[in-house]
Amino acid sequence: MSSLVIDFQEIENKQLLLVGGKGLNLGELSKIPGIKVPVGFCITTVGYQNAIEQNVTYRALLDQLSSLTLEDRDQISDFSSQIRQVIMEIEIPSNVVNEVTHYLSQYGEEYAYAVRSSATAEDLPHASFAGQQDTYLNIIGKEAILQHISKCWASLFTDRAVIYRMQNGFDHKQVYLSVIVQRMVFPKASGILFTADPITSSRKLLSIDASFGLGEALVSGLVSADCYKVQQDEIVSKMISTKKLAIYAKEEGGTETKWISPDLQKSQTLTESQILQLARLGRQIEAYFGCPQDIEWCLVDDTFYIVQSRPITTLYPIPEPSDQENHVYVSVGHQQMMTDPLKPLGMSIYELTSFGPRFKAGGRMFVDVTHMLATPGNRDKFLDTMGHHDPLMKDALMTIVKRNDFIKSLPNKKQEQSSNKNVPPSDSQVPFENNPTIVSELINKNQASVEELKQNIQMKSGTDLLEFIKEDIQQLKKILFDPQSTAVFMAAINASTWINEKMNDWLGEKNVADTLSQSVPNNITSEMGLALLDVADVIRPYPEVIDYLHDVKDDTFLDELIRFEGGQKIQEAIFAYLNKYGMRCSGEIDISKTRWSEKPIILVPMILNNIKNFEPNTSKRIFEQGRQEALEKEQELIERLKQLPDGDLKAKETKEKISLIRNFIGYREYPKYGMINRYFVYKQSILKEANKLLHNNVIHEIEDIFYLTLEELQEVVRTNKLDYQIINKRKDEYTLFEKLTPPRVITSDGEIITGAYKRENLPDKAIVGLPVSSGIIEGRARVILNMEDADLKDGDILVTTFTDPSWTPLFVSIKGLVTEVGGLMTHGAVIAREYGLPAVVGVENAAKVIKDGQQIRVNGTDGYIEIL
Repeated sequence: MSSLVIDFQEIENKQLLLVGGKGLNLGELSKIPGIKVPVGFCITTVGYQNAIEQNVTYRALLDQLSSLTLEDRDQISDFSSQIRQVIMEIEIPSNVVNEVTHYLSQYGEEYAYAVRSSATAEDLPHASFAGQQDTYLNIIGKEAILQHISKCWASLFTDRAVIYRMQNGFDHKQVYLSVIVQRMVFPKASGILFTADPITSSRKLLSIDASFGLGEALVSGLVSADCYKVQQDEIVSKMISTKKLAIYAKEEGGTETKWISPDLQKSQTLTESQILQLARLGRQIEAYFGCPQDIEWCLVDDTFYIVQSRPITTLYPIPEPSDQENHVYVSVGHQQMMTDPLKPLGMSIYELTSFGPRFKAGGRMFVDVTHMLATPGNRDKFLDTMGHHDPLMKDALMTIVKRNDFIKSLPNKKQEQSSNKNVPPSDSQVPFENNPTIVSELINKNQASVEELKQNIQMKSGTDLLEFIKEDIQQLKKILFDPQSTAVFMAAINASTWINEKMNDWLGEKNVADTLSQSVPNNITSEMGLALLDVADVIRPYPEVIDYLHDVKDDTFLDELIRFEGGQKIQEAIFAYLNKYGMRCSGEIDISKTRWSEKPIILVPMILNNIKNFEPNTSKRIFEQGRQEALEKEQELIERLKQLPDGDLKAKETKEKISLIRNFIGYREYPKYGMINRYFVYKQSILKEANKLLHNNVIHEIEDIFYLTLEELQEVVRTNKLDYQIINKRKDEYTLFEKLTPPRVITSDGEIITGAYKRENLPDKAIVGLPVSSGIIEGRARVILNMEDADLKDGDILVTTFTDPSWTPLFVSIKGLVTEVGGLMTHGAVIAREYGLPAVVGVENAAKVIKDGQQIRVNGTDGYIEIL
């Protein structure tokens, strides 16, 4: 077997770098019993390197291309075009030509072949390079095939492929190309099969797209397809679409697009038995690869051929259940306002801090609520609570409950509360009095505990330190779930609910508690915002420092301040601020996230904004104004209540409840502040250990420890050994997790349940389509029918008939996408999801109904567009 050209049957699964993702998958598919794959072979990346690597012009141009950034659009285009030209002119080495000739004579030179690219960075688990390199169909004769091999090599340097690599951090020099030459089959029908439903992500629901002719029409977004759904060997839904066009192969080579006769346009592409037969093949391929697959198939006479299979890259992973039962999981991140993935160290520390078992998936944490939904008493209480804090989550859970067959119902038990492991012990037993000094005592106790931790942790190092942290987290949990602490803010929350309900009943006024809660004492979070206004006040009188801050690039700026008039005072003000709030940052429940104290420059833009937008002393004015509004509201309510029947009693009760809100609602923010305070003390000590590991060459960089759990880190510190494959694998996983959107609710089938999607209550005049990439965006519509006419500004929304892969470079400049034709996996949809662009496809006459330049809102979550 040569390393230049390999037959599909000979490909081994370690040869990714030799044959690329598509080649490797075809090799694997060819080995599955009962799966038919059209015969073919791969020109390996070694063949590509032999032909191209030694070319001096190519190497010089590649160096120049590698030095560019995404902003250099024209130069990217220019160098890419020159590289393509050079590759097309290079003569294919004779040993490669001989091997190709040998295989063609074996498979029949008279037949037509498809010539496809297979990049080593393509079809890898975390990047769906949909259509980034080219495919040529129905190529006949050795000379034509050789010419198209060169064309495939050159396609590695189309503008869109180059830009995609730059955006995703792939090095141009590390991406090689293998070329697949595969005997053409001439199908009457073809399409795509997903072994997990691309809309709901359910691993039990299989989805088939089918249309007439070659599959290219479907993949490129040229035609709409039938869609069939199969669950447990039963067809559960069919959507038959109008198929006006199909692509067919021509006798003399090449392809043509034909109109389908009107009587066939609305006919079902596959018969019922063909749908079920294809679904079974899909399940067989999925079982072989061990994960959900996106499969390209075609039907020749009555035989199914498989031409491609790759993992579905966009599915959200399923939390690992401990058994085979059905489970329902809700996202912790949505409740913590932190839906980014956590790194393993952050995850393991947060997990230790949490109450009850947590389930991990996609770098996020989930709680299993199945048992909460199983007994009627628990269920109603739980859904009621959920309805208050996340109606979408409640709506999604209601959908599951209504199914009746997913969750086994259990009878009500007496001790429901105590059987629930996810909820801390109830606080109702704690005697409670309305005494504001309780809050000061709790805060002082918390601060004293943190100070004690700071003292004690100094003495610890090595594995002792990590053991000490684990023990201290138990202390932190005691503080977090201290019944007295919980009773304080629950008293305020319950008082707020009471006020809102009663004032609405008695006085017809809604959400009054919002006003009454303004400028309360002891709210550590709102104080943090006001305190930064005070820092701005210290800097405001010194224009030289303000100018200097406008230009600072790194964190040494704090040391430099001393050089300026007022510098000492300013430096002290910033240090005092960091001393109190520097342990905070975005996504702070993950210990690995960079804290303000670690990177104070994060605060500079906010400080400068404060200086520009506000007058001196604003923080006091804001606080005082809120306090006055709350007091006036209270007086107004009391006076109005006194006019009512039983007015004095109502006024007295209301006054008590308002007092509870004012005294205690501010404390709601403190427990988390205490927790983050502690986390930062842990982190600083852990980083000292990391420095030792770095010094001993156990780790390559400090941040690498964030990819280990606390237990694993303890083991590394103990042995001074680390297998870097773990770190590299976790880094790759984290990159993938960052691209995923965590669901609010997910089942053990992987089905993502979203809050109800009912089409009837759409906004007036909404233009409806298929939601393929979620999010909502507003902007200027650019109706563009030819890519060459594109003149886009940042923030524009692209509206067109369909987008094939050549449109990809435009996706960088846009904020949303609307197309007339397309499905969930057509290129526009795939790339929109990769780029995080809200997108709606299958919108009838979109390019006529929406006018160029109109302001529109695209709702990629619910699938509609509004003209504003």
